[in-house]
Amino acid sequence: MAILKITKKHHNRFNNPFPSSASTTIPYVQGSLFINSKTLSFDQTFSIGNDFQLSWTSNNGGYLSICHLSNANRPIWSSIPGHAFVSAAMIDTEIEESRGSFLIKDRDIHLVCNNQTIDDIRVINHLEHENAENLSFDPKMVTNEENQLPTLLITGRLFNMTKKNRRFQKHGIQGNIQFEAKRPSVYARYWVLFNQKTKHQVGFQVKVEKPNFISKNKVSPKASEGVYLGFKRRVSNRKKRLGWFWYLSRPRGFVLVSSVEEEIEDLNIPKSEEFNRVWLTYSSDENERFYGFGEQFSHMNFKAKRVPIFVQEQGIGRGDQPITLAANLISSRAGGDWSTTYAPSPFYMTSKMRSLYLEGYDYTIFDLTRLDRVQIQIHGNSAKGRILHGNSPCELIEHFTETIGRLPELPEWIISGAIVGMQGGTDAVRRIWDELKTYDVPVSAFWLQDWVGQRETLIGSQLWWNWEVDEERYWGWKELIKDLSNQHVKVMTYCNPCLAPADEKPNKRRNLYEEAKQLDILVKDSEGNPYMVPNTAFDVGMLDLTHPKTSTWFKQILLEMVDDGVRGWMADFGEGLPVDAVLYSGEDPVSAHNRYPELWAKINRELVEEWKSKSLDREKEEQEDSLVFFMRAGFRDSPKWCMLFWEGDQMVSWQTNDGIKSSVVGLLSSGISGYAFNHSDIGGYCTVNLPIVKYRRSQELLLRWMELNSFTPVFRTHEGNKPSCNSQFYSNKETLSHFARTAKIYAAWKFYRIQLVKEASQKGLPVCRHLFLHYPNDEHVHHLSYQQFLVGSEFLVVPVLDKGKKKVKAYFPLGESSSWLHIWTGKLFSKEGIEEWVDAPIGYPAVFVKVGSLIGETFLNNLVNFGIL
Repeated sequence: MAILKITKKHHNRFNNPFPSSASTTIPYVQGSLFINSKTLSFDQTFSIGNDFQLSWTSNNGGYLSICHLSNANRPIWSSIPGHAFVSAAMIDTEIEESRGSFLIKDRDIHLVCNNQTIDDIRVINHLEHENAENLSFDPKMVTNEENQLPTLLITGRLFNMTKKNRRFQKHGIQGNIQFEAKRPSVYARYWVLFNQKTKHQVGFQVKVEKPNFISKNKVSPKASEGVYLGFKRRVSNRKKRLGWFWYLSRPRGFVLVSSVEEEIEDLNIPKSEEFNRVWLTYSSDENERFYGFGEQFSHMNFKAKRVPIFVQEQGIGRGDQPITLAANLISSRAGGDWSTTYAPSPFYMTSKMRSLYLEGYDYTIFDLTRLDRVQIQIHGNSAKGRILHGNSPCELIEHFTETIGRLPELPEWIISGAIVGMQGGTDAVRRIWDELKTYDVPVSAFWLQDWVGQRETLIGSQLWWNWEVDEERYWGWKELIKDLSNQHVKVMTYCNPCLAPADEKPNKRRNLYEEAKQLDILVKDSEGNPYMVPNTAFDVGMLDLTHPKTSTWFKQILLEMVDDGVRGWMADFGEGLPVDAVLYSGEDPVSAHNRYPELWAKINRELVEEWKSKSLDREKEEQEDSLVFFMRAGFRDSPKWCMLFWEGDQMVSWQTNDGIKSSVVGLLSSGISGYAFNHSDIGGYCTVNLPIVKYRRSQELLLRWMELNSFTPVFRTHEGNKPSCNSQFYSNKETLSHFARTAKIYAAWKFYRIQLVKEASQKGLPVCRHLFLHYPNDEHVHHLSYQQFLVGSEFLVVPVLDKGKKKVKAYFPLGESSSWLHIWTGKLFSKEGIEEWVDAPIGYPAVFVKVGSLIGETFLNNLVNFGIL
């Protein structure tokens, strides 16, 4: 019987500094494909709606392929000849959890059905769809409500066939198959559905039924009939009742000869138990590159890797040393690894213009370690998703976001100037604002995360997670907001879906934790009490976002903040729902864990839209006064609900996996995955000041990060978790001067940013783009990760990401019709497919615009007007 074991490691005082770098799981499942020669001919073609077709070919053991009719010679999905493309298993699972970090392991393997038969392939017209309820499928999957296009149905069985004492014979492609097994035989029916969802998407769903066990004397020796003894009698009375559904049930054309001596109890599996693993296996090309998978920080191309899809803390270091070792030692797996991320997505696109994504929220692993195939492991007994068609990367993004949703246009105010992140209270804000005015810094807003007040804990100063203004720290709160607003500067704040007990907080007006507890809208533990989730130095209660009362209550809290004049906020966290929590909805907390950040975004977005709709005259104020929030946690459909993303807590370092370089990779990978607006904290966030391990933000790192982020959608600073250890934009004249310069560079391309934001809301294309999106046929482009990127299609940015460097190597891609102009020197680079060293001293990042581009010319003119060029 498959079990789930949860192991808590929140409070371990000493932990393994070198934990396993990947989840313990079955590395690869491989099985054979057997076909029913009585129902399948050598070669057949089936329509999937009006725009797609599936081809069956019996060559090399048989395989399937799907193509779009506009390009019938280019398959967008294919099975592997002679190999099973659906497998299933029962496996015990263990999940280790520690402060938002999760490790999912496979333990005992009870049963694997890795071999597959195809009994039949047929098209079901819309008149037959009503019978599909017998398949236990989502009706929305089986029917196409818009045009009721026919559905393609593949049926068959999965079965186990042990290697020991196995022998089988094939008598030609049309001959019978025989094998003997000395252990209990198990089979399960499966169904695969394909139907057209849009002109560029094929929906698929895989369902595996409960296993059927065959012990001695359960198999007919009459090979010619090819049916199981007992099974035939069992279903005979149902034949008339089920109509066409009988066609799916009856096994034909197969011979199974068994001399099983053991009884079914030997497997120690209750007959009511369902499979809890499904694998989908299909072909890939050896030189195919895989991009996407949400916001990833270490790699752009994932070929030869196993990519887990599970929302969690990204970690401190993520493999960069020595910080990862130190973080793991203090808190279990706190260091993370290359695969840990706040915002994964079960989506990819490839260099061969193939793309697929999964629907649902089950834990999933994409195994790309084999050169010739993809294997997806889903923790469940079914799978659902879509296969996309597109002729270019940009087309694929457009088709993907058409379904999952796109971010709305950002308010113009947040992309006009710097978002100044600072703390300290009213006096500090007014002092810094006066100083910024003397340097003529274009400022859009002050982001004040400590608006709720601070408290001292064992690890330093931390926020009070009680979402109301601390009127001692921010005295004259409303007046401060009004004074800044009169100078066209907004105020932004901070919140998250957790509440800390506030009994010891002075000057509080409300105790939100107690209110939520009384309303019974907190996530519960197994005993029915509020689940107190460990977070850094204190425990918190998490809002149960599945409870119908939660949304109304929390939106009222946000509304009170907005009524004070606040126009934006960070909606932090969302990645830490415990996997053993009890939710109001009763849903499985493991899959709900991946859905939680989407629910969190939805509450915030609904407040934004409701506030907007209540204003009678919004036309004039639309751009000046609109609300906006930004998040770090997300999943596949987050672009539908969120407005803006940020990349979470990078280290204040030059390192690859969790420093400034990783912020570029996160920006570009998330952009491919539908997160069109993203940005990082200028200078990074995580500061470490231990006696042996020290990570402090240097002035050089801060200045280079300013240059980098002046070419991202939002230009926002952060003091970091230990402000006194870090160089800040206000530290001295040099940092203030450079902050002013880079903020003006950012402002100089505002006109283009507005265009790109509008394009993103209409097509889903990101503002910042990996060169793959526009130059997919350039082989060199596929070897780039953080080294350079495009802004739209008109700017090429090559940031300095290494300490002490004053030159960068720029690559000018193949397939560009115009030359690239270096904005500082006016030098032209006309040769394609070459690398050139370019000077990039501090203050002059290597940026190029297309020659003859009106956008480029306008940008250069604006730099002149700002006194930069």
